[in-house]
Amino acid sequence: MVPIIDNVNPLSETIPSRVLTEVTSSRRGGDRRGLGSLQLRNKTWWIGYSFRGKRHRESSRSTVRADAVRLLRRRLAEISRGRLVGPDEERVTFAHLKELVVASYRVNGRRSIRRAEIALARLGEVFEHDRALEIGADRVLRYVERRLAAKVKPATVRYEVAILRLAFSLAVKLGKLSHRPYLPAPRVENARQGFFEEAEFEALLKNLPPHVATLVTFLFLSGWRLGEALGLTWNQVDFRAGVVRLEPGTTKNDEGRTFPFSVLSRFEAVLRQQRELTTKVERATGQIVPLVFHRDGKPLGDLRRPWKKACKAIGLPNRIMHDFRRTAVRNLERAGVPRSVAMKLTGHKTESVYRRYAIVSEADLKEGVAKLAKLHESQAVPVKAKVVALSGRKSSSAGTRRTHI
Repeated sequence: MVPIIDNVNPLSETIPSRVLTEVTSSRRGGDRRGLGSLQLRNKTWWIGYSFRGKRHRESSRSTVRADAVRLLRRRLAEISRGRLVGPDEERVTFAHLKELVVASYRVNGRRSIRRAEIALARLGEVFEHDRALEIGADRVLRYVERRLAAKVKPATVRYEVAILRLAFSLAVKLGKLSHRPYLPAPRVENARQGFFEEAEFEALLKNLPPHVATLVTFLFLSGWRLGEALGLTWNQVDFRAGVVRLEPGTTKNDEGRTFPFSVLSRFEAVLRQQRELTTKVERATGQIVPLVFHRDGKPLGDLRRPWKKACKAIGLPNRIMHDFRRTAVRNLERAGVPRSVAMKLTGHKTESVYRRYAIVSEADLKEGVAKLAKLHESQAVPVKAKVVALSGRKSSSAGTRRTHI
């Protein structure tokens, strides 16, 4: 229960400023336990209160006694709810939260810092002059509503709220805030369902230029990201050990990765074909070609035009290269590869994201039901035939058993 602050010692008006004025919770004279105190120092009122065995002193920053009483009421209300905010938390502003996010991205070398700064700029249009404690669920909900009403994509708004949530989390970890408020974000239903069946993939290869077809085959078999494949160099390919390596810091999640290809003949054939092509280009030009995938020794340019043309030719105009990543995950699931191993091969850091990629097709569902049908057939108990006598024979047999007197 929040104490009522109305029983103030009247002598406090005439006693020197260092004397404390006790504030009690009852007008009845029997209870004189101090729940808080007021003190006048150099014309400024200070308050005092205890929380979890620790005494706190705080300036009201006012010469008006009523202001100090209101501040003390607020602090006692916070204590009654079990969470003391205090003056330090009240001084934290959105600008401070923004600085924490930017500093965290820079210290950790996050390459997406530019995207985070754009999101913070959008948030700043609404919260720039607010204290952190004033940014709650209701205000964030109104922010989301306005952004969606402005035809902003839900995924973009969700990312902005995630950045704000990160800012509060950093403030809590650094002791600037005691808790992170609930921040609502729009639900995003943008998980793609695209993947390639083997026949579709083979048809696609026939409509692609050779330098693109080789890259596409690598993506189809490995499930790696397009940027990882385009940046792959020959010093990352070890034919003797039969592995391809990505060094830490070169991937999206900054973790290294190893893909053994010696047991996957088609994968090895792609790399050896590229090595032979690269050697020919180096001999013809007299220059070293570091990239695994290139066109006449130069980095591959814009792939969108040949890709769209090939997809349109096979009747799949909406497919993207990232669908190969989903395809690889599904193939690993079909092959029964343990999920922990599959995630290491494809470079998925969290299982939640991996599960989004483990797409099940109608053919997979049909195969699953067929297996279920076989199980039911194997567990079925044969039913013995039941012989039922004809009605005429029943009557005759019954008559023979009758006893007449």
